Amino acid sequence: MNKFVFDVDGTLTPSRQAIDKEFEFFFYNFCLGNDVYLVTGSDKEKTVEQIGEKIYNRCKRAYQCNGNDVWEGDNNIRTNEWILPDLARTFLISCEYESQFNLRTGNHIEERPGMVNFSIVGRNATIEERAKYVAYDTKENERNTIANAFNTMFPDLSAKVGGETGIDISPRGADKSQVIKDFDTTKDNLWFFGDAIYEGGNDYPLAKVVKNFRKVDGWLHTKEYLQVFQDNGMAV
Repeated sequence: MNKFVFDVDGTLTPSRQAIDKEFEFFFYNFCLGNDVYLVTGSDKEKTVEQIGEKIYNRCKRAYQCNGNDVWEGDNNIRTNEWILPDLARTFLISCEYESQFNLRTGNHIEERPGMVNFSIVGRNATIEERAKYVAYDTKENERNTIANAFNTMFPDLSAKVGGETGIDISPRGADKSQVIKDFDTTKDNLWFFGDAIYEGGNDYPLAKVVKNFRKVDGWLHTKEYLQVFQDNGMAV
């Protein structure tokens, strides 16, 4: 049986923005005819803000915070209460202090169930401020450098680049790949769609353990794959 698992930021919506209205209609109808699951680094509040309650409640299950906070509509299935160790927090604060990017907006270490999201520019950044950091990070490769250094220093933890400006940090193994335990891999034909399917990206661990995955470049690319599936009734 086909089951579809979707990242949100960069896959169903622009990063930290609302879903396109035309795609919202298309994707809701796709959810009506298929088993759809979400897996995202964001918390429930942000995800509902981006895709709306109608789609959120139609999905079979939403794996928030990379699978550390699991919901079925308004019902919380389970939550991981892990807290970032003090030494790791100190390391991240030093990275923020030493970064050559000169803009700070606040909320640099955002606590989420079972994980934290670290951002040099800060989670309070506007779209324009985020774009400035994206340009900087594309040139300097700062996030990958920080993540690699973090993983070397804290081998029991895992730092992976996520979204446009952040780094997702959690206990090793508590990444998106953990959602696979809720599926029967002998019967379920899983399809996973994500934009960060590359080594070091937060979609990569799940892509390695599902039967099928597609790396997408935004929601339009996702729609193209799903349109083929609907039109032809065949694997995308």
